[in-house]
Amino acid sequence: MAKIKDPENALILETTQGKVVIELRPDLAPGHVEHIKKLAREKFYDGIVFHRVIDGFMAQTGCPQGTGTGGSKYPNLKAEFNAEPHVRGICSMARSSSPNSANSQFFICFDDSGFLDRQYTVWGKVIEGMDNVDKIKRGEPVQNPDKITSMRVAADVK
Repeated sequence: MAKIKDPENALILETTQGKVVIELRPDLAPGHVEHIKKLAREKFYDGIVFHRVIDGFMAQTGCPQGTGTGGSKYPNLKAEFNAEPHVRGICSMARSSSPNSANSQFFICFDDSGFLDRQYTVWGKVIEGMDNVDKIKRGEPVQNPDKITSMRVAADVK
């Protein structure tokens, strides 16, 4: 089991494929980390499906409609692009063609995806449960998709 260094900066996701622990990186993207923690604390992600899952690339979630078209009730985020490479296990924000359009949707990389570097905001990394991420059903859209059953800030889990 992975050691959570800072429970205030870690997320525990229970998915239909098992537990996933993400270490947050406020040093890279402080605004995105705060936003995601706020949404997690509001239980926004509970029940949301992995709507776009591409083998060898990534699993995307965070759309309340389950289609890739929606976001939270909050305004979009200003991009916090950084030099952290998009490698296996990296968590990064999905967005439209506009750099400042990230809101609630994010993806977890299955494999190295360097073509995304410095164009999408990296905000965390899976430190436990990547084997469970690997089991998420593939598709665009996914038929009978896997979902996040709960997503909590580790500091809030008793």
